[in-house]
Amino acid sequence: MFADLGHFSQLSIKIAFASLVYPSLILAYMGQAAYLSRHHHMDDNYRIGFYVSVPDKLRWPVLVIAILAAVVGSQAIITGTFSIIKQCSALGCFPKVKIVHTSSKIHGQIYIPEVNWTLMLLCLAVTIGFRDTKHMGNASGLAVITVMLVTTCLMSLVIVLCWNKSVFFAIGFVMFFGTIEALYFSASLIKFLEGAWVPIALSFIFLIIMCVWHYGTLKKYEFDFQNKVPINWLLRLGPSLSIVRVQGIGLIHTDLVAGIPAIFSHFVTNLPAFHRVLVFLCIKSVPVPHVRQEERFLVGHIGPREYRIYRCIVRYGYRDIHRDEMEFENDLVCSIAEYIRSGSFELNGANDNTEKEDDKMRVFGTCSTHADRIQLCEDDVASNSESAGTSELREIRSPKVVQQKKRVRFVVPESPKIEPGVREELQELVEAREAGIAYILGHSYMRAKQGSSMVKKLVINYGYEFLRKNSRSCTDALTVPHASTLEVGMVYNV
Repeated sequence: MFADLGHFSQLSIKIAFASLVYPSLILAYMGQAAYLSRHHHMDDNYRIGFYVSVPDKLRWPVLVIAILAAVVGSQAIITGTFSIIKQCSALGCFPKVKIVHTSSKIHGQIYIPEVNWTLMLLCLAVTIGFRDTKHMGNASGLAVITVMLVTTCLMSLVIVLCWNKSVFFAIGFVMFFGTIEALYFSASLIKFLEGAWVPIALSFIFLIIMCVWHYGTLKKYEFDFQNKVPINWLLRLGPSLSIVRVQGIGLIHTDLVAGIPAIFSHFVTNLPAFHRVLVFLCIKSVPVPHVRQEERFLVGHIGPREYRIYRCIVRYGYRDIHRDEMEFENDLVCSIAEYIRSGSFELNGANDNTEKEDDKMRVFGTCSTHADRIQLCEDDVASNSESAGTSELREIRSPKVVQQKKRVRFVVPESPKIEPGVREELQELVEAREAGIAYILGHSYMRAKQGSSMVKKLVINYGYEFLRKNSRSCTDALTVPHASTLEVGMVYNV
């Protein structure tokens, strides 16, 4: 039922369960109990089972139905595992895995290749290792009754927190149903050495993985938050380090939506140079199938405008196709240019407020969504001649066009009138785009501080690092050219 919640509505599940599933279960269990009460004195106890109570004429049809039901049940378990892993990964309790959304309308229909292969290997290992349905049945029985017992305990929290019922009502619920399930649970523990140890061992392994990953992720977030650099620190540090601004656009990938990440301060203090135009890029996945092209980019600036430092948040839906790097770069540059032209900050007062880190961000679309806005054009052959603009469009292009293979220019609408400061900033953006775009990716390595306990060193230095190296990173959603990629490593001492 948990798996079906991602595929069907609650009403359809209620109707199917009340009209078909529940009556079938009751009839099957009552029929088997009636047969056992009549034939409980048998020489071969092994023959006491479900298929013995089935008449001989119906045994083969029932076997076919049972096989089909096992197939449906296994698919429900696989789908439920996908949903649980996805939710745990979203909560930071499980390493990041590849999630494939198989439906553009229903968010719950997903497929995780790594989990699917892991389930297959575990099924083969259990089947080959036991080679006995009795031991597999003991393992399955303990797993089922444990799920029931845990569900009853969690249901008490739902009664108190979600339904706002009395605590005594929740305690009565747990006492009534928990007592019955505890009896079955204790009976299943008797078979612990006869195969019932498998679900306990697997649960313990996955519990360790989840705890280690959650602990490491929490420590990493605390380090990022505590070492987040304000913009005034960068402004004060510039004259002392003699920071050099080189031509081009630098895209710094970060998960932070405010402030400057610690990886950039580490980069600047060791190599005091960065690009003329700096963009802190954040890729976010939102729980909708598609993000409209008109709402793809969130653009803002950081610090005084003459520093040419921007922040851009790019939003993708779970069914959106990530475009190639050239088209993405053009859309990004166009959104920044449109942000500059739109006058999102005051020209006169921007220089005075150096303490303000981020201006209000605005939403912009791709180049193809608005034909009446700034368009980016690239010419393969450079030319010194300035072509005359029409009455409706003007061109802002780079003056450095001699002996260049590609020239970049902005086609800007005539109205509203462009201020000289905005024109200068657009021209610098054009020159930086011509010089090229570099992707600066940060890689953090976690290490426990000196003096930490042995358990913490094992968890951080070995457990979390092993999981991090074998899981997907956040930059996998960003397609970057290897020739323009600069990776900056930093050790996090937590």
